Amino acid sequence: MKRALITGVAGQDGTYLAELLVEKRYHVVGLARSGSDLVHVPPEVRCIRGDLADHGLIRAVVSEARPDEVYNLAGVTDLKTAFSDPAATMRINHECVGVLLEACARVNPDVRFLQASSSEVFLPSPRPLSEGSPRDWGTNNPYAAAKMLADRDFVARYRKEKGGFACSAFLFNHESPRRSEKSALRKITRTLAGIRCGAATSLVMGNIELSRDWGYAKEYVEAMWRMLQIDTPNDLVIASGVLSRVRDAIDVAATVLDIDLAWHGAGVDAIARDGSGRPLVRISPELYKLAEPWPKRGDIGEANRLIAWRPTTDFRSLVEMMALEDYHDVLKQSDARASRPD
Repeated sequence: MKRALITGVAGQDGTYLAELLVEKRYHVVGLARSGSDLVHVPPEVRCIRGDLADHGLIRAVVSEARPDEVYNLAGVTDLKTAFSDPAATMRINHECVGVLLEACARVNPDVRFLQASSSEVFLPSPRPLSEGSPRDWGTNNPYAAAKMLADRDFVARYRKEKGGFACSAFLFNHESPRRSEKSALRKITRTLAGIRCGAATSLVMGNIELSRDWGYAKEYVEAMWRMLQIDTPNDLVIASGVLSRVRDAIDVAATVLDIDLAWHGAGVDAIARDGSGRPLVRISPELYKLAEPWPKRGDIGEANRLIAWRPTTDFRSLVEMMALEDYHDVLKQSDARASRPD
């Protein structure tokens, strides 16, 4: 039986990956941040609470897990948090990667290690971004800087100098019904579901003309697993390869939830009203950001060639899935509140 360690096991990617590995009959140990919700973590997973910044804990967890495969999915992922505390972001997203990889290699020299990197490491380009695309070394984004340094200082160096099996997955935006409501897509589906059920009144957004390369998280963890099954470690871009607008997500979610929207105005003045003229979607100047000249889109040619992977869930299907699941969840919560005694 193969043994795997997943850091960030309680997150969106961690729970889907844990389910996949349990189905494949792995023995799985997961590290989860204190206070995180374990509702989606399979009961077969041995969960340990703790923080990546605790180096002693990392070494103890690795010693207990004795992993054949390691998936480092934990870290600071929220940009607001990253900018508010860049030192902690660098410590957790960079330094701790080195500590974890070193501990794993000491316990098992044949360990296979995957680092969850990000599309944020790349310079914007008019062309789809691939593994060899230029990195944004001049960035002021602490999250992107820490990810780039971890890829270079630990993952690539471990491959080159130690001949070990380590790789980085350059993950573009990926979503699911398990995504945090801090994400734009989940905010859209959750709020519109609330409007449909009478639990919310309006959706407030920034620039709805922004475009992103969005995919389904459950399929992305399949790609990560495949990356550790091949003979030679390779860094790979994991993406949908397709750009979609924020406004498109609103329209798809509204349609599947049977909400009639009519758009008026543009830019910061854009507003969407229902059939009775009630404003349901409005733009906040505080949230509004100018559209990038070159939104980031991934080139998954190498992922298709090396691990035979490409996504099968398109953008519309992803948004519909999220909106319907949020709708049923909001209904369930409303029913639970209504049934409580006064």
